Amino acid sequence: MSINRLYRGVGTAVSFTAFGVGGLFIGLVIAPLLNLCVRDTERRHQLARRLIQACFRGFINLMKGLGVLDYRFSNPERLKRPGLLVIANHPSLIDVIFVIAHTTHANCIVKGRLARNPVTRGPIRAAGYITNDDPESVLEAARQSLQRGDSLVLFPEGTRTSPRRPIKFRRGGANIALRTGTAITPVLIRCTPTTLTKHEPWYHIPATKVLMELNVLEDLDVNSASQQPTGQLARQLTQWLSDHFNTELEHFHHDRNLQPGT
Repeated sequence: MSINRLYRGVGTAVSFTAFGVGGLFIGLVIAPLLNLCVRDTERRHQLARRLIQACFRGFINLMKGLGVLDYRFSNPERLKRPGLLVIANHPSLIDVIFVIAHTTHANCIVKGRLARNPVTRGPIRAAGYITNDDPESVLEAARQSLQRGDSLVLFPEGTRTSPRRPIKFRRGGANIALRTGTAITPVLIRCTPTTLTKHEPWYHIPATKVLMELNVLEDLDVNSASQQPTGQLARQLTQWLSDHFNTELEHFHHDRNLQPGT
C-alpha cells in the first residue's frame, strides 16, 4: 500500500470516528438539552436540523482537509429554496451528507433501522426525520413537512447503487410528488472512484482520492391532474425518473471525460 493510500486510510478512520462521536454527542447531550429547553416541537426540530447541517458541513471539510476526498457541487443555490422535493441517486454511503449539508431546512426520509442505530438514532429523533417503516404514515408526514416549507430529501433507490448498474428507483418519490403536487428537484451524484458502495466496508480505501460530484438539475413538474389512477401514474413517473437519471448520468460521464485533465 502506498504512503498516500495509507494516509487516506488514517484520514478515513479519523473522519468516521468523529462522525460516530458526533452522533452520540447529539443523541446523549444535545437532544436532551433541546427537549428540556425548547417546548415547541417544530422549533426543536428546526434547531436540531440546523445543528446537523453545520456538523455535516464540518464533516465534509474534515474529510477534504485530511485528503480523503474532494468534491464539486454545481448549482447548489437551487437547494436554498423552501418546500423542495429533492430526489437523488445514491452511489455512496456519504452522499446524503453532502445533500443535507447544502439544503435549507432539510427534512429527510430515512430507513427505519437507522432510527434504531446507536450512532444515528439520536440525531434522527432530535431532527424529527421521517422513517420509512410505515408507507402510509410516510406519505402524510411528507405532505405535512412540505406544507410547512421544509425541503424533503429522498433517495428512492432504497439502497446504494450497485456499481456499473443502471439506476432503478422505487415509487416512493413519485407517489409523494403526485399526491402533493410538488415539483421534483433532481440531484445527480457521481462518485469517482466508487467508494462506500453497498457491502463495501469503510476500510476499503480506493487507489486514488475520491471525487464526489453533485449537480442540482432543473425542477421537473409532475402531472398530478391526470385522470389515470395514481398508482399507474406513479409507476410511469418512476420509470421516467429512472430513465432520466440514467440519461443525465451518461451525459455527465461523457462531458466530464471530455474535459482536459480528466
